Amino acid sequence: GPEPTYHKVDGGYKVYHHKQAFYFFYNEGVLPEIEVAYETWGELNKDASNAVLLFTGLSASSHAASQKDNQKPGWWEKFIGPGRPLDTNKFYVICANQLGGCYGTTGPSSKNPLNGEHYGTHFPMVSIKDMVEAQMHLLNHLGIEKVYAAVGSSLGGMCSVAMSSLYPDRVARVVSISACAKTHPTSIALRYLQRRSIMEDPNWNVGHYYTGTYPLQGMKLAREIATLTYRSGVEWEKRFGRLKLPGEEPSLCHNFEIEQYIEYQGLQFATKFDPNSLLYISKAMDLFDIDEFYNENAVGLARIKCPTLVMGASTDLLFPVTQQRDLAQGLKRSGNGNVTYYELNSIYGHDTFLLDLNSVGTAVKGFLET
Repeated sequence: GPEPTYHKVDGGYKVYHHKQAFYFFYNEGVLPEIEVAYETWGELNKDASNAVLLFTGLSASSHAASQKDNQKPGWWEKFIGPGRPLDTNKFYVICANQLGGCYGTTGPSSKNPLNGEHYGTHFPMVSIKDMVEAQMHLLNHLGIEKVYAAVGSSLGGMCSVAMSSLYPDRVARVVSISACAKTHPTSIALRYLQRRSIMEDPNWNVGHYYTGTYPLQGMKLAREIATLTYRSGVEWEKRFGRLKLPGEEPSLCHNFEIEQYIEYQGLQFATKFDPNSLLYISKAMDLFDIDEFYNENAVGLARIKCPTLVMGASTDLLFPVTQQRDLAQGLKRSGNGNVTYYELNSIYGHDTFLLDLNSVGTAVKGFLET
């Protein structure tokens, strides 16, 4: 079956160095400075009105598509380029690694410029608002006052919604795919188990493993759990059923192909991504409730007045499709008269946004170009 394209990215991106203190939403956290890694495709027009800001999911880097400085396929390779959903003949596409990440943007694996040591768990707690603020600094650096569209899926869809609420005058359109306005308890529970897997690994060492032994087993198990949440039972049945491994006698080890597949997914991702980044970013997702950013109740969605596209997959376990319905209906109830909602019958579950070019791509392209 098809799989998302994720690489361990260690170059080929630009870096914006924000040389001022960065203040976090939770716990009065502050860093002396931050860096934001980003990549771009297409050309910014003269009045800087054609920028599309693409927010990533948890696992992704800024490398959404191939470009001259990194020619490997990106995680949204087929969605970005001339004539594609994010049409680089028309749009200047920007994608940045999220704050708290490990692919060039400041995160727990970064070194504190004040003492030269890796932050580890001394890194401040991160919120979705902080992720948006970091990329607002990037936009200011690039001279972009207002984006043509804020686009995102999963964590990225949370960010695109949050940006359009926090900065309504700086966003002309919003695309939110397989995301929500506040996190579902099932999602929290599933990500909690991933975090526990890492934190129970003795090599995690309370987050200070950068000069010691890497918590491989904890990270591997965390990704195995995550893999279950990214796809659907419908796909598992069609793809694996009860197929058994040839020549294996019944045992406590692998007997079924799906067992082998799950272990492979855990192992191949375990050393691509920093465990602390998974802890911090997944917790930011769990804490997300757009109304928490305001002193008044239920004002978060009411601030979003621009045209908005909301999409979800009926087989999504991690972000149940009811959340996308609630998001679209909440926007309409709050007075947004230009909300488009699509519900996709894909078998790929949460990974639909990465794999279903025909359905997702067609909807995004139509929305952006209408």
